[in-house]
Amino acid sequence: MHAVPLHLEAGSDVRRSLEQLAQQHQAGGFVLSVVGNLSQAAFACPGKTAPTVLQGELEIITLQGTLSPDGVHLHLSFSDAECQVWGGHLEHGTLVLRGADLLVGFLTEPAQQPGQPASQARADTGLIAEPRVEIATLPGCPFSRRALRMLRTLGIPFLEIEPTAEGSVPQIVIDGVAIGGYDALAELHSRGELEALRSL
Repeated sequence: MHAVPLHLEAGSDVRRSLEQLAQQHQAGGFVLSVVGNLSQAAFACPGKTAPTVLQGELEIITLQGTLSPDGVHLHLSFSDAECQVWGGHLEHGTLVLRGADLLVGFLTEPAQQPGQPASQARADTGLIAEPRVEIATLPGCPFSRRALRMLRTLGIPFLEIEPTAEGSVPQIVIDGVAIGGYDALAELHSRGELEALRSL
């Protein structure tokens, strides 16, 4: 892993800036640290269909999650002028007030093409491992796209397959055990239980 500093000027869109950084480096990584403030925060709360937007002088507390050339999955928390803490999924429209400094850690591994299992992306390096994850998806399914993006961003080898039965997708199997769909995968990620599946 190598660390890359990122300074954001006033008015910068935090999410868009991180997406551009990942595309420039063509690598996946993690936000390691952040300090700064915001004039506007846009974040998705659980169960709501539209982002919540707050304005004012907002102090960033944490920004954590993953990024890749295919997109980002980041959680933001911040405090308002009354020291009330807010947070949720980082959305476009989160704007820097005076400045923000971030440190991003990029994984030093071959870039992965969309739809390509991580094990194939590492074929030239001899670091191929038998995928422990199988994922059944359907084209156009937003939850399938989110699950695939999470696996790619985390560097987890997977085998993409066709659904074997009617029902919701994605259908995810880890080490031969069906765990459910995107929400189950995200829950495992939040508990740090996907780390053992990574192949670096």
